[in-house]
Amino acid sequence: MRASVFQRTIASVALAAFICLAAATAQAKPSGSWRLTFDSQTEVDGVIGLRIAPIEGTPIEVEVKIPARTTENKVADLVSDALKKALGSKNFRVGVDDGESVVIKKRGKTKNFEVTMLSAPISGLGVKLKRG
Repeated sequence: MRASVFQRTIASVALAAFICLAAATAQAKPSGSWRLTFDSQTEVDGVIGLRIAPIEGTPIEVEVKIPARTTENKVADLVSDALKKALGSKNFRVGVDDGESVVIKKRGKTKNFEVTMLSAPISGLGVKLKRG
């Protein structure tokens, strides 16, 4: 009996996290600068999926594999490296700020863009995504 209550609780928490993620994604507005801030460390292996969608451009999807027990600073480094590789340096500037934040900025005449999370947060890791 306890196992089924536990499973329903876990399913409810997962559904609530998905709804919050979907709501945040639906409210995204284009900007010339985005910041992803990570907090704490991962409890399990996981993937951070991001979509960078320039106005009138082709969206770019990036998946970053994150091992269990990875700290916020190391997560920021892994995400930054993956974004640099996927986006290049011609239209975007990507860097780590304050150890645990990744900043993505447009360069030159590049159009504003949206960043959305494609996957639910990894257990134990806090993720904040905001414009500017």
